[in-house]
Amino acid sequence: MSKIKWDQISEKIYETGVKHGVIFPQNSDGSYAAGVAWNGLSNVTESPSGGEPNDVYADDIKYASIYSTENFGASIEAYTYPDEFAVCDGSAEPVKGVRIGQQPRKPFGFSYVTTIGNDTEGTDYGYKIHLVYNAMAAPSEKEHATMGESIDAGTFSWEVTTTPVEISTINPTTNKPYKPTAHIEINSTDFTATADLTKLQNLENRLYGTDDVYTKFTGSTFVEGTTYYEKNGATYTETGDESPVEGKTYYTKTSTGTASSFPTPEEVFEILGSSN
Repeated sequence: MSKIKWDQISEKIYETGVKHGVIFPQNSDGSYAAGVAWNGLSNVTESPSGGEPNDVYADDIKYASIYSTENFGASIEAYTYPDEFAVCDGSAEPVKGVRIGQQPRKPFGFSYVTTIGNDTEGTDYGYKIHLVYNAMAAPSEKEHATMGESIDAGTFSWEVTTTPVEISTINPTTNKPYKPTAHIEINSTDFTATADLTKLQNLENRLYGTDDVYTKFTGSTFVEGTTYYEKNGATYTETGDESPVEGKTYYTKTSTGTASSFPTPEEVFEILGSSN
């Protein structure tokens, strides 16, 4: 046994920042479309509500306190938003380049990352991945101000409400399924072993997708049935050459990338190898 100690080295932890926003528009069958990067994300404010006690009295005494259901809400602020979010914001495009408002709003899934810092590693200490399910964006103000001697970039903002999703995973403490939720947090600092880091990477690959992998071709002749590529900047395009041309570098695709997708809570638990 030892006395409680405060502010020990490496235990001064804080959370800051927001980045790596991804929007997953919801399909009509309840599934989510492939994720799209949300550039210009500047602020996410989590606003839980509910969980308030409702006192019940009987026999002239306080008999019980019944707590209301908790709800997860948030506000999102950004300098811009992806085209795919327009349908979530009540916009439609009848003709290319023309958008109309006051249309039905589509639910969406949302992912973002916050940074965890401490007193020894700073902001390199870790991060949290946040997953938000069944979100709906409410109409909000959009201010357009004149340009003058100083110019401020305008921001968009949305108030977001959510509907929790069911979770079938059993809580070992109660031996009942966990209650529905609309928000999951994954803390990278809880994944330190090599196997755990691999699981975390697998989750990130699911959320963000993966790239095709190409390997430099070192042979002298093309093999029939194999596709060869040339590299232009960061882009690989299929070559039109029927045989290697001196001075050119060719590549073959060794693995095909995967599309971004939004996992259910149960899939998150499965990927990370824990149902507790």
